[in-house]
Amino acid sequence: MMYNFDQIINRKGTNSYKWDFGYNKNQKNMLPLWVADMDFEAPKEVIEAIKARAQHGVYGYTFRPKSYYESIISWFKEYHDTEVREEWIVPIPGVVPGISFAIQAYTNPGDKIVIQPPVYRPFYEVINELGRRIVKNPLIEDNGNYKMDFENLEKIIDKRTKMLILCSPHNPVGRVWKKEELERLGEICLKNDVIIVSDEIHADIVYKPNKHHILYTVSNKLINNVIVLTAPNKTFNIAGLQTGNAIIPNKNLRSKFEAVITSQHLYMTNIFGIIATEAAYKYGKKWLEELLIYLKQNAEFVKDFLEKNSNVKTNIPEGTFLMWLDFRNYDFEVHKKLLNNGLWLNEGREFGEEGAGFERMNIATSRKIIKQALNIILKTLK
Repeated sequence: MMYNFDQIINRKGTNSYKWDFGYNKNQKNMLPLWVADMDFEAPKEVIEAIKARAQHGVYGYTFRPKSYYESIISWFKEYHDTEVREEWIVPIPGVVPGISFAIQAYTNPGDKIVIQPPVYRPFYEVINELGRRIVKNPLIEDNGNYKMDFENLEKIIDKRTKMLILCSPHNPVGRVWKKEELERLGEICLKNDVIIVSDEIHADIVYKPNKHHILYTVSNKLINNVIVLTAPNKTFNIAGLQTGNAIIPNKNLRSKFEAVITSQHLYMTNIFGIIATEAAYKYGKKWLEELLIYLKQNAEFVKDFLEKNSNVKTNIPEGTFLMWLDFRNYDFEVHKKLLNNGLWLNEGREFGEEGAGFERMNIATSRKIIKQALNIILKTLK
């Protein structure tokens, strides 16, 4: 392999949200496998592109060049076999702000928005903060395998239900939705005039033989009812550069979305986010291919270790670098004890009450750190 993902890079003292924003300031040796960023260096081409721009020395207001859009179009064509047109792309400062813009653009206070828990916590937060009502359509869990509950979805939608926020691939359970699942979801939402906002930030982190489907590609009818939110942030570990894109094929929906951004004066951008996005999409494919091999091996290592040494259940995720660990065989407060022993995972209840008894573990780190984390889990359970 060309890239050394075993290398441990010290992130302490860099104002890292993951490594420096401590659970308890007295616990300086806390091992944090919670926040969903990676402990790996970005691709060398991204680093070099940022350095070259930094050396210019003037960091004034900057627009996105045509090459920025071309890099996104090429990436989606090559990596996802999907057409994206330049006019469909609306730059955003990140996927969660994109969800906020969409809610403001397409719904009114008091409207209902469907989410499918256990799911990424900011979905709840943004909906509540904007005065909309959350409607839960919990995923069906069967021995660690999750699927969407289409029968319940049809029952809970009413005339005040205006939007469904989809997590695809799903955080935290790691599902990569099959085409027929997305088609069924699309049919239900179209029939009920419900817009789908699809958070596809993990779209590139998918393990073979699974295949990610960009939502608007699964049916010709769906293209006018979908907002796809993307970013290179998770893929290439550049989340701190605050960048992303909404892909909105429908002109009317796009105009409303852009109007919200304009009203909040968010059309200016981060210089280095532009540079990094373009470099990552142009030159990052080989790095990503090797990363996926390493992450899959990490997932296999975690699953194998826990199966041999504990009653913790988990599956290798179909996508994302997050593992969903089932501690329901243990009758004590696992999360608190893990923290006391120096391991910080995400407590499952952060993702909704449906996550009770689970912990989310970020495996995008060196194998050595993974081993340390697993030994803390073992010590805690014993």
